[in-house]
Amino acid sequence: MACFPWRVFWIIQALVDVTLSQEIYAPHSIRIEGDLTLGGLFPVHARGVSGEPCGDIKKENGIHRLEAMLYALDQINSDDELLPNITLGARVLDTCSRDTYALEQSLTFVQALIQKDTSDVRCTNGEPPVFVKPEKVVGVIGASASSVSIMVANILRLFQIPQISYASTAPELSDDRRYDFFSRVVPPDSFQAQAMVDIVKAMGWNYVSTVASEGSYGEKGVEAFMQISREAGGICIAQSLKIPHDHKQADFDKIIRQLLETRYARAVIIFAYDEDIRGILNASKRADQVGHFLWIGSDSWGAKNSPIQGLEDAAVGAITILPKRATIAGFDVYFTSRTLENNRRNVWFAEFWEENFNCKLMSSSKREDTSRKCTGQERIGIDSKYEQEGKVQFVIDAVYAMAHALHNMQKDLCPNQSGVCSEMTGGKKLLKYIRSVSFNGSAGTSVTFNRNGDAPGRYDLFQYQMNINSTPGYKVIGQWTESLQLNIEDMQWPSGEMEIPSSVCSLPCKTGQRKKVVKGVPCCWHCEPCDGYQYQYDETSCRLCAYNMRPNANRTGCQPIPIVKLEWHSPWAVIPVFLAMLGIVATIFVMATFVRYNDTPIVRASGRELSYVLLTGIFLCYIITFVMIATPDMAVCSFRRIFLGLGMCISYAALLTKTNRIYRIFEEGKKSVSPPKLISPTSQLAITSSLISIQLLGVLIWFGVDPPNTIIDYDEQKTINPERAQGVLKCDITDLQIICSLGYSILLMVTCTVYAIKTRGVPENFNEAKPIGFTMYTTCIVWLAFIPIFFGTAQSAEKLYIQTTTLTISMNLSASVALGMLYMPKVYVIIFHPELNVQKRKRSFKAVVTVATMSSRLSHKPSDRPNGEAKTELCENVDPNS
Repeated sequence: MACFPWRVFWIIQALVDVTLSQEIYAPHSIRIEGDLTLGGLFPVHARGVSGEPCGDIKKENGIHRLEAMLYALDQINSDDELLPNITLGARVLDTCSRDTYALEQSLTFVQALIQKDTSDVRCTNGEPPVFVKPEKVVGVIGASASSVSIMVANILRLFQIPQISYASTAPELSDDRRYDFFSRVVPPDSFQAQAMVDIVKAMGWNYVSTVASEGSYGEKGVEAFMQISREAGGICIAQSLKIPHDHKQADFDKIIRQLLETRYARAVIIFAYDEDIRGILNASKRADQVGHFLWIGSDSWGAKNSPIQGLEDAAVGAITILPKRATIAGFDVYFTSRTLENNRRNVWFAEFWEENFNCKLMSSSKREDTSRKCTGQERIGIDSKYEQEGKVQFVIDAVYAMAHALHNMQKDLCPNQSGVCSEMTGGKKLLKYIRSVSFNGSAGTSVTFNRNGDAPGRYDLFQYQMNINSTPGYKVIGQWTESLQLNIEDMQWPSGEMEIPSSVCSLPCKTGQRKKVVKGVPCCWHCEPCDGYQYQYDETSCRLCAYNMRPNANRTGCQPIPIVKLEWHSPWAVIPVFLAMLGIVATIFVMATFVRYNDTPIVRASGRELSYVLLTGIFLCYIITFVMIATPDMAVCSFRRIFLGLGMCISYAALLTKTNRIYRIFEEGKKSVSPPKLISPTSQLAITSSLISIQLLGVLIWFGVDPPNTIIDYDEQKTINPERAQGVLKCDITDLQIICSLGYSILLMVTCTVYAIKTRGVPENFNEAKPIGFTMYTTCIVWLAFIPIFFGTAQSAEKLYIQTTTLTISMNLSASVALGMLYMPKVYVIIFHPELNVQKRKRSFKAVVTVATMSSRLSHKPSDRPNGEAKTELCENVDPNS
């Protein structure tokens, strides 16, 4: 006592005096004489209401457990090998399920350890008083609730009285620095919380709520569950609610309303006492939510009927945990044989008798719900329902643990003496022996303690089931011994659900969707689809496919974008090919006709050499259609570069040479009678070849700077919808390069058009000035229409088809206009009017100049001559040598 805090001592002394003066232990305690006395703390009554310390009697948690201690003492005292020549006595107190009341009661255990100064106390006759010395308690069995055990342990440790609990599971009691004299034969809630976390994970639940009774047991149990779930990950707490000590019906209704605010969190973890569990189940029934919640109850619920009596439908599907136990057959025989006659040592047994058989023993009985009188002949298990309470085994084991520790202590400290010796004093000595005991308990399992005084974690898992195929009750569905073993196929769910009900904040995202986690709640998320060209990289992110890929149908990966090209059977190709084939046939026909009638006046007057060059250009304009539609490869791309502008270049170079010749002839005729230079066929071919060579030189430079190659253009048809995306196989020729390739030909065409305009005033029968003019006007209109169509469709998904078709049709039309206007009339005359294809007399250049001069003079009044034309018949041919 040297280090004992004296302020605390005097407070305890005052409390003890009050306790003695109120005689709280008589008749509210059980005394059994013995050589060594064990204290006992049991919740014989429920918590009182309206200021009363105690309420109704608790048949199972109270009387069953209390009788289990008395049964164990009987067994030990009748055992010749365990504590021989030593009888164990008891002092059993009622805690009334309230920690403050239990603290007052437990002061009885320390009375013998406090020295009282009675020197100034005198009786009325002046004599000193005679005090009955209270028995000394060597150890305490209890208590049940963790909050009670914590309160009592704080007092008992001051007096070094060892304590062994049979039901307290709060994790904080494992703190050996604060509760160094506390031990327990049940595992702490940290093991139970781990088992609950494993159950939640096995069910696939990740969004749960918790409900706890106010006090150490409930709050610390939930705290352990939340801590372990955070460490394990994957479980979120929707709500954590607390049932107040002095609760009312409205408190339970409020808790149910709060739980319903997160409806998807159907699983509810409950660390609560019996009456609180009943309150919650009742409230769920009043709210018409039977079957909605999926209860997971702690060992305070276990496999007891008291929390669910009359509320079975609200408890269907509840999963409960109970430390591994077994029914003790010897206790069943003992307890069912108890009567009012043979069990007078239990001061609360008469009250239990009335409650159990629903009768009244005497007129002074407090029971008002029945008028039936008890006969005393009723029998437990026959005239009433009986089922052994779940903690009976642990009460017996706790008593035996204390007995084995005392036995080992007696053997070590009193080797040559039977019975109790003087050395068997001191709570520290006994605590050492308690922590080192190891024996087979009442259920056949080993009873041991670790350094913190905790028992190993071994749990049975129950589910309350009620269906037409079996009787209602708790069914074993698995066990937990360091790891979970759960028989899911044996489980049943409310409302006849076949699949495991869900308790998740958010349903799993579909394939191709990513999770967007709600801030602060990792189990809640929104599902966002991976759109565009994204695929699902993992649960929380999408990534873009490579430029040549697109997401697959379920967006779990990427697949190559299909490659397309302009096919021959495509409508975009059929029309140009058809026109080109007609043009080629017509061109070949004209060329054959000219070759056949090569020496006739009309062919000769047309300029045979340039005509063949022009027809070659027209032929190439038709041929380019097939090159543009053919499947791109190195050769096709090379031909495209060469022939794309070459056909038009040849055609317009020949036409430009013709119109320039006509223009120079008549312009020179106005100034001189001598012919202009370079108007002979050879000169004309030379000029035409020079113009064509510029185009070929440009193509050669293009080949050198940028060799031809094929590419797959994924941007051209990369639509918003990736399912329609296509890669276009084409030659490595840009739109600008196409226009540049055609630019020179367009320049020739424009120049030729200018000359055609300038020569519009020549005699209408002179050569081909008028047909060339009409040809160029029409061609310009065709290409003026081509430019906006070509560039206006640059962003279209059908760009490949539209631009290729537009280009080929434009070239076909240009070739067809030239062929039709310049040569079809001649072919018509050659074939159908050969009488007109005859030689007329030649005129000298001087005569031609004279005619030109006359034509110029006669046209000084343009209004009198349409287009300034002179209706003068001229020769079809001029002899340059005249």
